Amino acid sequence: MPEMPEVEIIRRYLDTALTGQKIMKLDLLLPRQIKWPEPEAYRAMSIGRTIQGMDRRGKYLIMKLDNGNELIFHLRMTGRLVFEPNGVPHDTYARLLFYLDGGGVLVYGDTRTLGAVYALAPGERWRIHSLAEMGPEPLSREFTPEYLYHLVQGKGTRIKTLLLNQKYIGGIGNIYDDEALFLAGIHPERRASTLTREECQRLYGTINSVIEAGIRDGGTTFRDYQNGEGGQGGHQEHLFVYNRKGQPCRKCGTPIEKTTVGGRGTHYCPRCQT
Repeated sequence: MPEMPEVEIIRRYLDTALTGQKIMKLDLLLPRQIKWPEPEAYRAMSIGRTIQGMDRRGKYLIMKLDNGNELIFHLRMTGRLVFEPNGVPHDTYARLLFYLDGGGVLVYGDTRTLGAVYALAPGERWRIHSLAEMGPEPLSREFTPEYLYHLVQGKGTRIKTLLLNQKYIGGIGNIYDDEALFLAGIHPERRASTLTREECQRLYGTINSVIEAGIRDGGTTFRDYQNGEGGQGGHQEHLFVYNRKGQPCRKCGTPIEKTTVGGRGTHYCPRCQT
């Protein structure tokens, strides 16, 4: 699933490529991927509107239109949003096509159709509960060591699971969760409430650093993720534990192990993480 770094990379490219262009035509090849409103109402809220820019909240991509409406995309596991400047869509699994007055086409593709697309009027983000209730993001002013320390107080859940809860911290997914815990030297099955203030300070730093590294490396691609130009990321070449089961730890040489925490595949070093 594209996580915060991947979605941010898509946002940055599309913000540059699309801002100022008008949506002239919309092909709804799979209307059921539109979760709100009805397909024809979605069409009416989109066509003829000029794109003011691309925003992001957690893993949601937000296209801002000139009348205040927002087109929101949640890519989930296999979704992608790619701009084809020559106006020719190449995605076999294209579901929505936005034809722009500059001659290009924005393609929303989704292999397994697990993603979700919305059009919201101003003030309607409450319709998407996970968006409206999302916690502070890494790299934001609201996300601080003190916030993290107070968050873990009294929480009996495992720290791995807590970090994935978008209500508490927006944007962290499975890959960067595993990486941050490894670099902080914290076992993913530790109860959140057992973390000390010093460990929270360290974890705060590693969360921010892995998100920054993911963005710097163009995101992580194992199978489906594509950036806004249709290219792949390179961060998979620099991961410490994720998807490295049985391979030697880059710090101590101990084989990386894999377990399941909260229903999610979890990679860790049994020696470096306590």
